Amino acid sequence: MISSLERPGWRTWTLWGVGVLAYVVSIVNRTSLSAVGVDAATRFQADASALSMFAVIQLFVYGAMQIPVGLLLDRFGARPMIAIGMLLMAAGQLVMAFADAVGIGILARVLIGAGDAMIFPSVLRVIATWFPAQRAPVLVQLTGIIGQLGQIVAVVPLAALLHATSWSVAFGSVAGLGVLFAVLTYAIIRNRPPERRDDAVDTSVDTQTGTIRVVTSAADLRQGFRESWAHPGTRLGFWSHFATPFAGTAFMLLWGFPFLTAGEGLPPATASGIMTLFVLFGIVSGPVIGALSSRHPRRRSRWLVLPTVVFQALVWIVVAAWPGPAPLWLLIVLMFALATGGPASMIAFDHARTFTPSHRLSTATGIVNGGGFLAALLAILFIGIAMDVQGAGTPDTYSLDAFRLAFLTQVPLWLLGGIAIVVERGRTIRHVGGMPPR
Repeated sequence: MISSLERPGWRTWTLWGVGVLAYVVSIVNRTSLSAVGVDAATRFQADASALSMFAVIQLFVYGAMQIPVGLLLDRFGARPMIAIGMLLMAAGQLVMAFADAVGIGILARVLIGAGDAMIFPSVLRVIATWFPAQRAPVLVQLTGIIGQLGQIVAVVPLAALLHATSWSVAFGSVAGLGVLFAVLTYAIIRNRPPERRDDAVDTSVDTQTGTIRVVTSAADLRQGFRESWAHPGTRLGFWSHFATPFAGTAFMLLWGFPFLTAGEGLPPATASGIMTLFVLFGIVSGPVIGALSSRHPRRRSRWLVLPTVVFQALVWIVVAAWPGPAPLWLLIVLMFALATGGPASMIAFDHARTFTPSHRLSTATGIVNGGGFLAALLAILFIGIAMDVQGAGTPDTYSLDAFRLAFLTQVPLWLLGGIAIVVERGRTIRHVGGMPPR
């Protein structure tokens, strides 16, 4: 008899589909300020540093929640975690809908960050529990690619709704969407296939040998973190996720739209179109990077992760050094460079899955997932501080030169991440006694 793990049926694909849609909604919540940054600065009377704090605190909460979320996933499963995450994000957007002070707005982003932190790791848990191991890399890439469609919703329809109605209506609508998906996910998603009758534990199945192992994590948060971080494969995944997606996250989450409109002087419709290309390029590059990662697992750090880091840094330096406004073709190249960071960051989860013992997988996944958001937090904060230092901290003082210098504060993050990847790759190879098998 072939189990659902060996041959996923319609129910399994439905579970994954609903989980992916939940991830799309979480991306909408995460990037809901991306196309309304100027409106937010005006509504809250906030300078660049204060505006950065909305995204910085949101990302800080997201990153800080990753390890607790991993431990809770081991104990309670994906179903309640996704539903609770949706309700937290809905509460945050409802607060944001009526917020008119910076402090209340920050509270809203705290709730959104906490809820967002639960979604992607939970969808990864659904994949690990319901699908055979050999399908996981492709499904993780597809989850990441499809999830980024939420950025299009945040950039185009949400901004249009805000300008056609009001701030409260726009963010209240996002809150209603969160409540809807809380009900939908809890009704459809299940923690494990029906043949697994023990609700108290979760298991992993090695499809090569048929070995079934109970997956647990340390009840002590510090112990779970210490054991996971001690493995160089976890650190390799952390730094891979640290170095690759943060530039795209900072651009799409907060600073991209102001840069394109107030800095480059593009009309809002053109700026939205360019930011939409970021998502489309991610959809195109994701399968290519995923296929190369599967075909060359022993070279994915050198051939995929590090070149992606260098590519993003070089293109940003060219944009910053360009005399006058950058031509449209160069901005499109910038979008392509930033878009490669998301698919390349998915390789970090392959590192965690390949090298981490199964009983620490969820905690290691949380550590890895926090890396990119720590880097994004720092990038957004550095850009905001750099804008204020140059006297360009409010929408009426934004300038192209100030934006270009501010975006160069990302270069040290790329350097730190790249060096750490090289170091931890060597340590991981030595730890496992050589290169992993093909």
